[in-house]
Amino acid sequence: MFEFLLESDSEFGSETLNSSQSSMSSESCSSLGRLSFDGLEIPAKMSSLSPEKLPLKPHKSSDSAWEAIRFASSGRKDGLNFGDFKLLRRIGSGDLGHVYLCRLRSSCSGEGTCVYAMKVVDKEELALKHKIERSKTEKRILKMLDHPFLPTLYAEFDESHYSCVVMEYCSGGDLHTLRHRQSGKCFSLSAARFYAAEVLVALEYLHMLGIVYRDLKPENVLIRSDGHIMLSDFDLSLCSDAIPAVEYPDFSPDPTMTTISASALPSTNVAHKTSSFWCLPNRVFRSGTVRTVATTRQFVAEPVTARSYSFVGTHEYVSPEVAAGKSHGNAVDWWALGIFIYELIYGRTPFSGETNEATLRNILKEPLVFPTRSPSSESEMYARDLISRLLIKDPLERLGSKKGAAEVKTHPFFKRVNFALIRSSMLPEIPGLRRSKTTSSSESCRYRSKSISATTTAAMAAFDYF
Repeated sequence: MFEFLLESDSEFGSETLNSSQSSMSSESCSSLGRLSFDGLEIPAKMSSLSPEKLPLKPHKSSDSAWEAIRFASSGRKDGLNFGDFKLLRRIGSGDLGHVYLCRLRSSCSGEGTCVYAMKVVDKEELALKHKIERSKTEKRILKMLDHPFLPTLYAEFDESHYSCVVMEYCSGGDLHTLRHRQSGKCFSLSAARFYAAEVLVALEYLHMLGIVYRDLKPENVLIRSDGHIMLSDFDLSLCSDAIPAVEYPDFSPDPTMTTISASALPSTNVAHKTSSFWCLPNRVFRSGTVRTVATTRQFVAEPVTARSYSFVGTHEYVSPEVAAGKSHGNAVDWWALGIFIYELIYGRTPFSGETNEATLRNILKEPLVFPTRSPSSESEMYARDLISRLLIKDPLERLGSKKGAAEVKTHPFFKRVNFALIRSSMLPEIPGLRRSKTTSSSESCRYRSKSISATTTAAMAAFDYF
């Protein structure tokens, strides 16, 4: 049934959708499986809607690929089906299915034709692997998402024994492959900062929806045609509740306070144990006082009550609490972000062992060690400090565990990042980065999800959305 035409269109960059062999799946490690988790509560009315009938998202307003989908499905009660798409070639395989590059048959000619990624899953195989609930949960999450650094779901349908979802296609491949093209198999500090900042914004949005990602790694960070990132794979995500709130930072419980004695400030030495020095958005004046020039309020929407005992993730990226089989929550994503930044900068993960069991043992018992004793620059000093704070083994003390991205964003490693305008920021020079001129699911392509959460609209005003 799923025969497809192989085309040698040179304008389409290849993309690999893969899962690391160290992923904790039931096939690779019998005691640590990528298990099912708490189901996501989605109103029945919403979950029954096809993407074509859902309200258009703000950042999709000028998306030609979305318009093509809506045009093809107009006047049809049942939406699109497999016969509406022409499969071009397989572009990857994941734990739950194969992914194909495809086009709408109604617009299969001409330059700039929109292309999509279609994930095809064998439902019988899902049942044999006891992964039906995981697949359903991933679809539900895809229907919630509307963010420039997260995937867009264009259509979903069932065909015979197969379940299909049509998503954005990313022509730039994944960050793991791109890292291996770099000199020394690692990124410059500016490139690492760029990718870490965009992943941070994506995690902030997911946490605002009450979603703990739980599978951050370079293989799951895809590169769109414009060079920006797109997180993929949500089948391991934990869904909980997050209550957005405006809070005051610990250093200034009184919102009316405008000055602090400069002599009372902690040292800015990176080795200092105090964590509050980099939380001060301020400026030193001749008077010897520090005046706050930015708001002392923070928008916080972190699923701090999320809890699970499932053993999930990739061995080199799992947190100590997961490795120990203890209850875990939102803090696992901030641990993974620390591992992620370390790998981008140094070309390897900090706790990797010869075997998966050795890796887990290192995560639990070994201290964090950097390749050299001293950083080579101020930027690397800040990077090491950020990594160290994210890789605190106690999840209660880990940076981000209480106030999430609002806490992480204020670290001086990100001092030159304008998070509000990050979507339009210029990319650093990155050797080996493919830039496609093709319309690959819009003028800027993405990979895996779309849909809606109407309850988040009001929060967007306070959120660094674009």
